[in-house]
Amino acid sequence: MRNLKKCLQVMMVMVTVMMMGGLGQVVRANEFNFSVTPILPENQIGKSGYFNLKMAPGQSQELTLTLTNSTERTVVVEETIASATTNINGVIEYSPNDIKHDKTLKYNITDYAKIPAEITLAPNSSQQVKVEVTMPNESVSGVIAGGITFKEKDSDTASSKSKGISIQNKYAYVVGLLMQQDTTPVAPDLKLTSVLPGQVNYRNVINANLQNPNSGYLNQMYVKATVKGLSNTKLSYTVDKEMMQMAPNTNFDYPISIGEGNRIAAGKYRLTMTVYGQKSDTGQYTCQDAQGKTQKFEYQWQFTQDFTISGETARKLNAKDVTIKPEPWYQNWTIWVGALLLLLALFFIFFILWKRRRDDGENNGDKNVTKTVN
Repeated sequence: MRNLKKCLQVMMVMVTVMMMGGLGQVVRANEFNFSVTPILPENQIGKSGYFNLKMAPGQSQELTLTLTNSTERTVVVEETIASATTNINGVIEYSPNDIKHDKTLKYNITDYAKIPAEITLAPNSSQQVKVEVTMPNESVSGVIAGGITFKEKDSDTASSKSKGISIQNKYAYVVGLLMQQDTTPVAPDLKLTSVLPGQVNYRNVINANLQNPNSGYLNQMYVKATVKGLSNTKLSYTVDKEMMQMAPNTNFDYPISIGEGNRIAAGKYRLTMTVYGQKSDTGQYTCQDAQGKTQKFEYQWQFTQDFTISGETARKLNAKDVTIKPEPWYQNWTIWVGALLLLLALFFIFFILWKRRRDDGENNGDKNVTKTVN
């Protein structure tokens, strides 16, 4: 939970900065036009800057947050609740996003927590926002995890323009919201659900989809993965990454880069992967990290899976990869195939014309012979 607390405390003051137009421009948030302070209830578990509630089955309660507008103008704040998800970087997100919910998510926090869609803050004023939360009636083990997001409405309309470049900023506070009936930790689990070629930022990768089907957090993940070619044994790609985290009942694609500028080759491959979780001095699983230091973990999972990349899939991905230079025309087999087909077509046409002319000549010769005989 220590890693979780640190992550959520960071999320508490997170600024989501989005840049619209202007490649390579860095956008920094100067200040918020409002602030958010959660008022922690008596059934709060531990001391933290987010809600971590212990509730009985069927229990309902009202949570309170104080929103403060310290500016000289009216501020409208939009409010949303979202279930926790895990992104491709192995980072938990508590704000709304496009990540699909895992099929093992039985209790989506959006079904058990309600908040007004927006609130209007007068200049230099504070208001309290109420969040209604309800624990499911049945017995629930583990954690129902999510977050409450506060974003200034139309804050992205305030933009700066310079030399035709428009930069728009968006600011948001995210307050974690966890609900549980029992503080006994639920052990995480890990499944490898699929291995497929894909792209991240228009760069070719092999995606290994990892799933945590249990309702407990998987903290301090260390993944060691290697993809080797079976059709072409010279191909080998290895990616190690540590200090990742997975939210309960979520999945994410762990991308294995094949290197910028490299083409994905069609053929058969084999993925081997070892995943460690939860560092502990008394952990039974040990490994050497990238710096050669021995680490101990409480959990370990090992996976091996073969997969195949078709020629059509490889061609489409390579065509979209922005780091791959186009092949010289003389290395493009489709051009040679097209040229061969054209030559065959021309030969066929020439052959037909030649055969027709020959046949016509023979027919004319027969007629002349017949006339001479008569």
